Amino acid sequence: MSAARNMLCDTARAVFAEAAMVGIAPVGEAGFGLLLVPEAEGGFGGDWGDVNAVLQIAGVVVPDLPVAELIAGETLQPAATVSLMAGAMGQALALSIDHVNTRQQFGRPLGKFQAVQQSLAVMACEVRAVEAAAAALAARLDAVGLDAAAADFEIAAAKLRANRAVGVVTAIAHQVHGAIGFTEEYDLHRVTVPLMRWRGAHGNDAFWAARLGRQVAALGGRGLWETMTARGA
Repeated sequence: MSAARNMLCDTARAVFAEAAMVGIAPVGEAGFGLLLVPEAEGGFGGDWGDVNAVLQIAGVVVPDLPVAELIAGETLQPAATVSLMAGAMGQALALSIDHVNTRQQFGRPLGKFQAVQQSLAVMACEVRAVEAAAAALAARLDAVGLDAAAADFEIAAAKLRANRAVGVVTAIAHQVHGAIGFTEEYDLHRVTVPLMRWRGAHGNDAFWAARLGRQVAALGGRGLWETMTARGA
């Protein structure tokens, strides 16, 4: 991550912490609505990589505020939602790891039990896969100048992958937390509830599976391989 993006993320954490208490106003006042506006037009001049990083933070700190709507246009909302989901899933994993390493059962931390370790390994794979999908989507959007139509394959693939991960991530997170994960006083529900809402936002699993499937079928086996390798070059 570049120094400029690191500074942007530090600013986002501070601004979002304030917004969590008073609402969306501080986010707009800090200029995040200008993140994708070119510098020549008075904006930040950022790219979708910056947006991805900022929205992952928003998915943790202010999951109930319309930060994505403020930063990205309507056609890019599915892509923005993937970034929010990646951030929230990462937080669910972090909370789960912390809990099993501190919660004692039968004289030792929960994290020492093999069954718990296996569950968290599955969860971690899902989270990292979504983070990778969000990063690949960001790279494609930056390559095509934020043209949602030109990145439709990556948007469909990333949203479907994120949607499918929600059930696994939320289930394991609440399983390893036990009853405490469902209490209002504990932070887990602040990311798992939005994750379930985001899963159906801008199209559910069936919608994105059909959209992606139509593109894959139209390309054919050779065409799919050539398209994937060309975009990954």
